[in-house]
Amino acid sequence: MIEIRNLTKQYGRVTALDDVSVDIGNNKIVGLLGENGCGKTTLMRILAGLNQPSSGNVLVAGHVPGPKTKSLVSYLPDTPTLPGRARIESLIRYFADFYADFNVETCQSLLAQFGILVRDRLQEMSKGQREKVHVALTMSREAQVYLLDEPISGVDPAARDATLNTIITAMRPDALMIITTHLISDIEFVLDDAIFMRHGKLLNHDVVDELRAGHQRSLNDYFKEVYTS
Repeated sequence: MIEIRNLTKQYGRVTALDDVSVDIGNNKIVGLLGENGCGKTTLMRILAGLNQPSSGNVLVAGHVPGPKTKSLVSYLPDTPTLPGRARIESLIRYFADFYADFNVETCQSLLAQFGILVRDRLQEMSKGQREKVHVALTMSREAQVYLLDEPISGVDPAARDATLNTIITAMRPDALMIITTHLISDIEFVLDDAIFMRHGKLLNHDVVDELRAGHQRSLNDYFKEVYTS
């Protein structure tokens, strides 16, 4: 589903991504993991077609990120920019008008599961509720690739499992989902693969079950070992 070859992204003298190469198949959930500033968000934005590589090649479902892939990719940024004064029902209409693959009934069902009323305004909600609205809108597209950048960072710890289960249930069975997060222990149980990055470079890409078996520890403990060494 995703092919990346020798991808480099520079912002002036800063190298955000440094010669990254990786292949990611469909029908799986992949954790994109690493410290702040390691290049995760930059990579997600390139896959979403919002940033351009400085060098290297990227293909999403066989296409260079651009107008074609935007119809295949549903992207949740780490800092959503939807207008705070908007009511949820207005955002639903906006997404339905803008995206041909947006399913209104799915969105209404997800919002109901989250306990969110469509008459509510974003600015009247808690950070966690706003994140759930963005998740519902993102997951209501019948996309081939879902890119979720820190989707549960503001969600109350007691509600994270339920939120993740709702996300997974809404995902198309043949799709690919990539999630960035620092809350590894909360998402470990849903991940098929894990990609580790540091200083813009790819450290490791492995099947989560094989990684746990090979290192005899949880993914969260392995992460702590890698990034404290």
